[in-house]
Amino acid sequence: MSNRIPYRHIVIEGGIGAGKSTLAKALAEALGSEPLLEPFADNPFLEQFYLDPARYAFPVELSFLAQRYKQVKAALSARTLFRDALVADYLFAKSDLFAKITLPKTEYQLFRNLYDVMAEGMPQPELILYLKPGSERQQAQIAARGRSYEQDIDTDYLARLEKAYERQFKHARGSRVIWVDTSEIDFVARPEDMGKIMDIASQPWKVGVHKVKP
Repeated sequence: MSNRIPYRHIVIEGGIGAGKSTLAKALAEALGSEPLLEPFADNPFLEQFYLDPARYAFPVELSFLAQRYKQVKAALSARTLFRDALVADYLFAKSDLFAKITLPKTEYQLFRNLYDVMAEGMPQPELILYLKPGSERQQAQIAARGRSYEQDIDTDYLARLEKAYERQFKHARGSRVIWVDTSEIDFVARPEDMGKIMDIASQPWKVGVHKVKP
């Protein structure tokens, strides 16, 4: 499988509960590498944020920014360019994307100043797979994984995130951005559906934005 996938820096993105970590693990295994998974459970403000977003938005976003920066930098430093693939279940720019939604203007400006310093020199992934399960499937997957603090997420918040990702990936910015409609497949439960995603990741895409439905 690893010889079929021509990319060495891959990012999986999508809304909450889209299956990012599951796919990142599978792709990393196919490439003989370890996945870079976001340590969301290490964020001490996450549960409080879902209970009181206005109060905890700034510390939760700063904490995620610091975690992501340290994790990505460590992974890049340990990577051997011609040997090790890097497969992550988040894009570093995710920090800015979420902060635009959750923070008031004055706090966002402060956040953005810090983000710009950290983002300088971050490499662009060769391939970005954006998983789009649709609202019904997304809600079902959030319920199925059973994280208590996610069960009451506002559907309007999920819709705003979806729009933010659409704006983020409207232009490729040097990457191959593949919007993958996963509303009618289940790559977690069905190996044949995982094979369809692997086939998508194996294609020699040109730099740009592409939409596919397996």
